[in-house]
Amino acid sequence: MQLLQSNQCFLGEQRIYSFASKSLKKDSKFGIFLPPQALNGQACPALFYLAGLTCNEETFAIKAHAQRLAAQLGLILVTPDTSPRGDDVAQGDHWDLGQGAGFYINATQAPWAEHYQMQSLIADELYALVEAEFNVAAGKVGIFGHSMGGHGALTLALKFPEKFKSVSAFAPICAPSQCPWGEKAFSHYLGEDRETWLAHDASALITQKGPLFNDILIDQGLKDQFYSQLNPAQFQAACNSVGQKLSLREHEGYDHGYYFIQSFMDDHLQYHAVQLQS
Repeated sequence: MQLLQSNQCFLGEQRIYSFASKSLKKDSKFGIFLPPQALNGQACPALFYLAGLTCNEETFAIKAHAQRLAAQLGLILVTPDTSPRGDDVAQGDHWDLGQGAGFYINATQAPWAEHYQMQSLIADELYALVEAEFNVAAGKVGIFGHSMGGHGALTLALKFPEKFKSVSAFAPICAPSQCPWGEKAFSHYLGEDRETWLAHDASALITQKGPLFNDILIDQGLKDQFYSQLNPAQFQAACNSVGQKLSLREHEGYDHGYYFIQSFMDDHLQYHAVQLQS
């Protein structure tokens, strides 16, 4: 693991690291915010944030305005990249496929399967690395994300509830097997068998697994230019069908971008701080 950048921020440190990923068969970068409590030796809860299409390991740190409150609450923030990178890594024909668009799944189809193993990167490799190298409180790890990353947060939390004790999302893709973004990505990464897609679809997963969390928090803007891709009502119906509590908050006037995320970031950090202390 190599430290590439470190900047003091609200008495903590915002860092960027590179490490040799066995999952991706490539070097991969991640960001991490260490609050002052962690720097002073205190074990702190950690939150993984999964970013959306076209983003990278630094997008959240620059745009989300999360470090101030994370420093007060003593939360470690971990931000993986959104895909493998490099000239030898398969690339798609548009910004919604390939590099910058890993969808947080393990690809099974050529040429994607060689490097696009994002589920293993996050849930296994990076999770273990962060726990080993930083002052993470045992059993106190949550996950959240935005758009494609909201899909990733919901699905990884539902697949690995023993690892992620809290989950929330901003404008997540709630039913990727039934929207153009998901259909494009899944058909390339997983093949044409739509039944296999359901293992990576939050609405299908919650129906299969039943209630797993005390609550799930989702914020959604009603002026979101991608609303037709997101299907929050479908996830609400799936949660209702199995008795999973969902706090779905819809907001007039907000779109899909980081001004929306900034507006409700404090709520999500406070939500996770409470959930991870319970």
